[in-house]
Formats: sequence, C-alpha cells, structure tokens
Amino acid sequence: MLEQWYFDLSGLILFPVLGSITPLFIPNSRIRPIRLIGLCASLITFLYPPVLRIQFDPSTAKSQFVESLRWLPYENIHFFFGIDGISLFFVILTTFLIPICILVGWSGMRSYGKEYITASLIRELIMIAVFCMLDPLLFYVFPESVPIPIQRKIKAAYQFFLYTLLGSVFMLLAILLILFQTGTTDLQISLTTEFSERRQIFLWIASFASFAVKVPMVPVHIWLPEAHVEAPTAGSVILAGIPLKLGTYGFLRFSIPMFPEATLCSTPFIYTPSAIAIIYTSSTTLRQIDLKKIIAYSSVAHMNLVTIGMFSSILPMSGHGLVSSALFLCVGVLYDRHKTRLVRYYGGSVSTMPNLPTIFFSSTLANMSSPGTSSFIGEFIILVGAFQRNSLVATLAALGMILGAAYSLWLYNRAVSGNFKPDFLHKFSDPNGREVSILLPFLVGGATVPRFNLFFVAKCYGLNAELLTLLVWMGVHPKVFPDCMHTSVSNLVQHGKWN
Repeated sequence: MLEQWYFDLSGLILFPVLGSITPLFIPNSRIRPIRLIGLCASLITFLYPPVLRIQFDPSTAKSQFVESLRWLPYENIHFFFGIDGISLFFVILTTFLIPICILVGWSGMRSYGKEYITASLIRELIMIAVFCMLDPLLFYVFPESVPIPIQRKIKAAYQFFLYTLLGSVFMLLAILLILFQTGTTDLQISLTTEFSERRQIFLWIASFASFAVKVPMVPVHIWLPEAHVEAPTAGSVILAGIPLKLGTYGFLRFSIPMFPEATLCSTPFIYTPSAIAIIYTSSTTLRQIDLKKIIAYSSVAHMNLVTIGMFSSILPMSGHGLVSSALFLCVGVLYDRHKTRLVRYYGGSVSTMPNLPTIFFSSTLANMSSPGTSSFIGEFIILVGAFQRNSLVATLAALGMILGAAYSLWLYNRAVSGNFKPDFLHKFSDPNGREVSILLPFLVGGATVPRFNLFFVAKCYGLNAELLTLLVWMGVHPKVFPDCMHTSVSNLVQHGKWN
C-alpha cells in the first residue's frame, strides 16, 4: 500500500520543525501537552525513514530522494541533500534515539519543558540534515550546530568547543580550496574533479584534522570523557549515539571518494594512531572509577577500531550507537536513584533491582562484542579485513577487544554484583514504566541481546518478524544492512580503485 505513494525527505524536516515550533506558543505551566507534542513529533519522524526504505532502490549507488534549494546568493551553492545506502541507517539511528532522549528527560522537564523539547527536535533536524547533505560546505556548517549543551563546568564546555573549532577551521580551508578549483560545492561535481597529488594530500590532511577530532582519535580525545561526565543522561545518549559518528561518516562521504590517492598513501597515519588508541584507551578504562568515564573511554576504543576498518565500519558504528546509548541509560537509572557515579559506592544492586542488572548485563555483552550481538558482526568483519591488510595492526586491535571484555566485565561486576552497601546506597525499586519503555527497545532490538532472546520475546507477544523494527534485525539477521548499503560501498571502493 505504501509503495503506491511517494515520500521524499521533506517529511524528515517538516515534523521536527513543527514539533519544535508548536510548544513555543504553549505556556510552560501546561507541561503535559508540550511533552506529548514533542514525543509525537519525534515518533512520527522515527516512522518516516522505514517508509523511505520501502521506496529505496538498493541496486543503485546514486543518491535518492534528492532535493536542491538555493540558500546563498551564489549560483553554484545550493542546499543539496539526498540519501544513499550509507546515510540511510544513520538517519534511522538518529530518529530512533531522539524519542528515547525525550522520555529520559520526561520527569525532569517540568520547569523547562518548552526549551527541552524545542532543543531536542532542532538537534534532530540538524543531525538528519548532516547525514543527508551532499554539499561539503553545508556538511561543515551543520555539525558545528550539533554540540550538546553541558549543564556545568566551564572546563568541559571549553575543551569541547576548542577541539571542534580548531579542527573545523582546517575543514573550512579545504572546502574553500575545493570551491576555488571546481566553482561549486556540489559533491557530485567534486567527485568527478581530478585534484593533483600534492593538492589531494593537503586537502586530505585538512579534512583529517577535522574528522579526527569528531571520532575522536588520540591525542585529540580529551574532550569526550569530560563532556560525557558533565552532560545529563540524555546528552550522553545523543553524544555517544550520533555526533561521534560524524568523523568516520565524513571520511566515508568526503575524504575517501574525493581524495583516494591521498587516502591510500596516508593509510599508516590512520592505522598507527588507531591501533595505539585502542590499547591506550582500553588500558585507561581499567583504571577509571567514574561510571560515565568508563563508557566514554570505551567509546573512544570502539570508534578507533572503526577507523581501522573504514569500509566495513557502517554496521559497527550503528551497533556502537545503540550499545553505548543503552549503557549510558543504565548508568542514568542508577544515578537517578543513588546520585553518584563512582564505582566504589556501588555493589549488590542485583539484590534490590533484579531487572535492571539483566538489561545492564545484556548491554555489557554487546559492549564486549559477544557472539550473537550486533557488535560482534561488525567488529569481526573489521578484524578479518585488518588481518588481510596488516597483521600487526589487527593483532593490536584484537588485543584491544580482549581488554574491552576485561573492563566491561569489571564494570558490571563492581556496579551490580557483590555485597550491597547500605552505608552508601539506599534501597530503590527496579526501573519504573517510563524507564522500561526507554530500555526495552534496546533489549528487544537485538542490539544488546543474543539472538534466541529476540525470537523468545517475539513468540511470547505473538509478533511476526515483519512487524518488528529495523533494530530487531541487528542481532538476528545483520545481512539486511549489507544488502542495503552494498551498492553504495562498492561504488565507493571502485571509485578509489579507478582513481
């Protein structure tokens, strides 16, 4: 039935815009309609990408649902956006996490509900625009609007701003140089332009400086743990789920296809710091005592593993966005009850909160890339490709995964198992209905649970596989992801070989 109708990208923009503007005309005293409007707008936006997926043609590498709008008084600079097999699932991940974040702040937005809903939906709009952009100039502009507001601590906000600003300056210089040579910022035209080897290297270094900060790669990763620690739970979920993917997405979308020769020559400059970062940050994670810092350093290790297997990184990036978000949500549930993030004060939560440890353990399994989880498939593909390219780098990456299992189990053991500490913690109940509705999509989605659990849940509730969301298939049938993105990635590889 849906195939008889044509949907374009305007719906992805329209619903967040309406949802962010409407609450501005409602007084803050009427918090219930404000929250419902924001939640409904985000849920409708989440249902829109699967409809686009039905109309999406995976057999072509060209961008689909392409739209172009003029936004500057220059003939060759347009608001140019579309979706291909690479960007489709990042859009789905974005629209999935925003309703989760609105529910996370549901009870705490009584005095600032209007601002919270408006900011959340505007951020969703910006992130969707980033992944749909086919213009390098706009890809520079929109990510600078993504950073998460931080509640406290000028230091964390200052580091976040300083690192991203310095990296983005080089990106802007690269874009201006491309505009000077091609006369346009249209990505399709830029891909057909031949740059000299020296200019390719300069442009690649400039874009690398910007994207490396967003990954983040060592040594420009210091801002991430500080930002996570000072951000609220919803901010950490968004930061781990979406903005951390902008760096590797930028490599795939711009650096590799536009500068293939420079990318090939600069491979050691990606492999070496990434391999070092995996070992360094994994070892550093074992020494952390703050729950959020443990997950933050874990994210750095996982994202540097992604940079090693750049062409096979889309699936593990999607998996990491879900797994890290689930871990931050679990930590947020504990923090809401105990008001501390220090590991030494925890222990024995399983005796007072028997259900939360089950979800926490499932997320821990996915974080250590256990078989049957979405993380395992993506990271296994990365290791296979890395061994074919450089066995030493692959060995270091595999060692980092072993360390990842160590700190993941250490975190779960210290936070959940052991003896209860009544001197530090009070007894609290399990997650309430709102928190269960937040955590359940991650559990049922197969992103954090072994495969048989999904079939068990589906059977208990009488669900058919076709009715389950896209996230369900990440742990059960990951082949659906490569099938949709295969043509786009193959075209990217062939473009590099041809050059």
